[in-house]
Amino acid sequence: MTRRAWWLVVLNFVLPGSAQVLAGNRRLGRFGLGVTLTLIALAAVVGVVYSLWPAVVLTVFTNSIGLWAAALLLAFYGVVWLILTLDTLRLVRLVRATPKARPIIAGFATVLMVGVVGTAGYGAYVATTASGFLSSVFVAGPTEPPSDGRYNILLLGGDAGPDREGLRPDSISVVSIDADTGQATMIGLPRNLEDVPFPDESPLASVYPEGYGSIDGCEVSACMLNSIYTEVELKSPEMYPDAVDQGSEPGIEGMRDAAEGVTGLSIQYYVLIDMQGFSELIDALGGVDINVDHRVPVHTDDTFTEVAFWFEPGMQHMDGYHALWYARSRHDTSDYDRMVRQRQVQEAIVQQASPANVLTKFQAIATAGSQVVKTDIPQGMLGYFVHLASKTKTLPIQSVELVPDNDVDPEDPDYDVIRSLIESALTPPATEEPAP
Repeated sequence: MTRRAWWLVVLNFVLPGSAQVLAGNRRLGRFGLGVTLTLIALAAVVGVVYSLWPAVVLTVFTNSIGLWAAALLLAFYGVVWLILTLDTLRLVRLVRATPKARPIIAGFATVLMVGVVGTAGYGAYVATTASGFLSSVFVAGPTEPPSDGRYNILLLGGDAGPDREGLRPDSISVVSIDADTGQATMIGLPRNLEDVPFPDESPLASVYPEGYGSIDGCEVSACMLNSIYTEVELKSPEMYPDAVDQGSEPGIEGMRDAAEGVTGLSIQYYVLIDMQGFSELIDALGGVDINVDHRVPVHTDDTFTEVAFWFEPGMQHMDGYHALWYARSRHDTSDYDRMVRQRQVQEAIVQQASPANVLTKFQAIATAGSQVVKTDIPQGMLGYFVHLASKTKTLPIQSVELVPDNDVDPEDPDYDVIRSLIESALTPPATEEPAP
């Protein structure tokens, strides 16, 4: 009877339902076997499809409907396995096993039950939480094709504060991703660029035909790149009447047009990150590792003048508060230094956001992300971008900084030179044909 008990417990774990078919209610056993074999078949199909067309599987599991279906399936199987395990414990007849084996068998079966049911329950919880997160952050809208084989995404670090009217982008970048290889190039745009041009079809082009503020000034105090958001959002939102309905804002659309004018690239999507809540996202990830190459101060307040302490050179593990100050520090530094540090933090977050790390801290990450991130990337593109990101993580991220060291003068920029720099960075070097 002791051997029989062990066999039934093991069979219930390896092939749920088989214990009932052999020694109990065969109807229940056949039902359990059917559910188990169906789950195994589904897992096999998903594995085969993922090996051939990974973007298809990722699209299903980055969609609210697909996530809810997965959650219901996991919850259902967890309940079925719980019932089968409790019934198996009844069938083993512990009272007829040897006294020493009884607590071991019962404990082993209980551990297996808690492990399997708990895993299924946590999986269902993650799926429902992810569905809510995706619905709150990503829009339901049409997908955009790549432009010249690339996806170009505008990244804005919004810096709202009690001492300023509205929000101004404190960090402005364009990430250009090869749609096939996943190779990413980060283009850093100085926030103090002047005479910013706009595409011909932009409503801002008719107001500023020679560039932003180049003739008669602008509607805000400083006619620089990051002021375009403030001006459009607060002064001229009617320029972009459909922005909100499309998951954006007038100010963001103004910045998109400006970034297209500067870079010469067609920008399909944007991502706005609220810098005030940025630290929460980094804390949720467990911090980031940054290689500090020179001393950087942390300030005592938002005046950026009084220094509390310094980051010393070397590898540093930073929580959200310190990573945010490292990226924003202005004391004894320049905007161009800040651009480099901001890029370091962005790349560190990409490295830290591994699948295992995200799963183990999913609730905190989802909560922080829904408060920090705003984007017009549609849910229908998430599977494709997740697959593309898996390629990006294996490649070094290239960068193009539009700074004086690269012959860019923000106060008198030559936009032909800027576009030439970007084109050179995005065009792969020609390979010579081998001699016959």
